[in-house]
Amino acid sequence: MESNQASLSILMFPWLAHGHVFPYLELAKNLTKHNFTIFFCSTPIILQSLPLPHHLPITLIPLHLPSPPELPPDLHTTKHAPPHLMPLLRDTFHASKAAFSAILASLRPDILLYDAFQPWAAEAATKFEIPAVHFATTGAAAYSFYYHLFLKKTTPFPHDALYLRPHEREALQQAADSNLRDSDLSEGLPHFTRSRDIVLMKTSRGVEGKYLDYLSLLCNKKIVPVGPLVSTTEKTDSDIMDWLSKKERSSTIYISFGSENYLNKKQVQEMAKGLEASRANFIWVVRFPLGEREEEEEALPLGFEERVGERGKIVEGWAPQAEILSHENVCGFVSHCGMSSMIESVYFGVPVIGVPFKVDQPLNSRVLVEAGVGVEVVRDDSGDFRGDDVAEAIGRVVEGGEEMRARAAGMREAMRGEEECAVAEAAAHLRRICREGFVKHDRCTIEKNGFGSTLFH
Repeated sequence: MESNQASLSILMFPWLAHGHVFPYLELAKNLTKHNFTIFFCSTPIILQSLPLPHHLPITLIPLHLPSPPELPPDLHTTKHAPPHLMPLLRDTFHASKAAFSAILASLRPDILLYDAFQPWAAEAATKFEIPAVHFATTGAAAYSFYYHLFLKKTTPFPHDALYLRPHEREALQQAADSNLRDSDLSEGLPHFTRSRDIVLMKTSRGVEGKYLDYLSLLCNKKIVPVGPLVSTTEKTDSDIMDWLSKKERSSTIYISFGSENYLNKKQVQEMAKGLEASRANFIWVVRFPLGEREEEEEALPLGFEERVGERGKIVEGWAPQAEILSHENVCGFVSHCGMSSMIESVYFGVPVIGVPFKVDQPLNSRVLVEAGVGVEVVRDDSGDFRGDDVAEAIGRVVEGGEEMRARAAGMREAMRGEEECAVAEAAAHLRRICREGFVKHDRCTIEKNGFGSTLFH
């Protein structure tokens, strides 16, 4: 604890998704060690789920969103809201600007940390002369790729390892058409441009060093990695861990696609075929959107669980991911390659078998492939994969992955070596900004070369 320095207050304001809220919470816990008190703002349904130690100076601040009949308060989180209500959730969140401004006026924190989906929060802070800093839970590789795409459409990205396949570009364009406004595109990435002179980022220089440097060059801000922010205190499931402990060392694959990504029925069938053909032990976390639990028994191939027997364990809904990945009997992670899962896998030295779906996930997967600690399941032009391709990718990690696991162990040590210093550097920057107070400053210069509603030629 930096007891010789005055305590300063931070208001933290993440987006309403599990993959955003928990990195913000881990950063909050780390910053309390550097003499910051934290106000943590989110919807009541999210705050109720947070595993918060009582001894830390973290105060939960509820943000009450408007509640149209089809979106009651228990759906004010992406974890519970069904896919067809996501646009309404986003709009409802934006409609909470006045309520958030009232929170700012009441708390008057020394600084605001805000997320990508609410650059308007930084605007609100300016009215109270509160400095604002963006904390990005997406990594530097994806951000540098997309920022380059916005700014330099006709110039190839300088690192060949990162690219998008046609079906990924099409999905990204559809997402942009439905989610981005022309006013957003006119200034590039507003959550970056409205941040002070730094951007905090959940990543490690040992994993994304060259992409951190290129992103800093593009946005004319210092990108400060805050480390992996991996929680190792989650609750356990003794049944899963007892099963895993009986397997041989480096013999078991863990399969999970995060809390908000779902395989369709065809993909579930092909994944099951691949696991059966691979002959590897596996723990498979199977999730379905809210309200579709009755389809779980029909989704798996007939007789699948009987045929795989004791070498496979199907888990519905939740598993202690960090504890599983840290176990010596796990040798690979079949993942969607969301940033948190990617970082956790590196943190525990586990190679990744990538099955990315959207936005940053394909780029995260290719960072791991470039580093030699991951493989990617082959897909066709429509983005579909076959069971044979799943089995082949798993086989490369289970049967011939000694070198890959050695590289993953090296990345693990590099990441963990940076961890403590990264948070200390972030804390020092935040303290400097608090000391300087609110300063009117120019936003980063954005080249006026063809911004518009289309991302791709």
